[in-house]
Amino acid sequence: MTTSLTSILQLLHQAKLGLSTPAFHKKQVENWIENLFNWLFITQNDYQNFGYFESKAKELEIELQSFLKIELSDRENIDLIVKSFFEEVLNIYNQLLEDLQVILEFDPAAKSKGEVVLAYPGFFAIAVYRITHLIWQHNAFILARLLSEYAHSKTGIDIHPAAKIGKKFFIDHGTGIVIGETATIGHNVKIYQGVTLGALSVSKEKQNQKRHPTIEDNVIIYANATILGGETVIGHDSTIGGNVWITASIPSYSLVYHKSEIIVKTKEVFPEALNFSI
Repeated sequence: MTTSLTSILQLLHQAKLGLSTPAFHKKQVENWIENLFNWLFITQNDYQNFGYFESKAKELEIELQSFLKIELSDRENIDLIVKSFFEEVLNIYNQLLEDLQVILEFDPAAKSKGEVVLAYPGFFAIAVYRITHLIWQHNAFILARLLSEYAHSKTGIDIHPAAKIGKKFFIDHGTGIVIGETATIGHNVKIYQGVTLGALSVSKEKQNQKRHPTIEDNVIIYANATILGGETVIGHDSTIGGNVWITASIPSYSLVYHKSEIIVKTKEVFPEALNFSI
């Protein structure tokens, strides 16, 4: 073995000695959230048999227990967490039914609830958020992040599991949405693609402070709007237009929009085509 390769391996070995990574199998975690989503929403012939439906629930419970044992040291508390989680599943399901109904009511392209469940990335992202938020509350932070990042990679929608989101949440299209850790979103809020609810500062010293905005009830935020800052509050029943940049609070019942100038001229003004070199 060459000296240079030996030196590199020694450096890597020394670096890994100080790196403690929980032994999660990412594919198993990803399969678990897919199976849980299917268990909640996908109707198959097998699930008409209550015994089969119950056995699937037991499998999901055992897997969650094994994941928690990887991350959490208090083994006795894990059983209580798993029990609490599956007791809360009905509440999560009911919240998601409200989210589902809102999507069906406000998206003219949605033809049925089945279509939304099977094909809408926004609904899947919301479902994973509501599940991971509960897991986060039980201090299984890495597991919650693994699940939320899987949804992020699948849908292009990045919702931190610690964010607080109310009932009847509507995401349209969704690609590029970012909702930060300390963001708070009220009830009946609608968000379109490219929206960022972010922080004004990424200083590590502020990690325990509220860094992301608060969106009150009945707010609509259109595409590519950027709203930043922990002290920024968007008042209830406001409409935020596309492409705006907001770093200060907005009163309730406001309409905020970005005005840009678009010039249209006849081609006769330009006798020759504009040439660009790239």
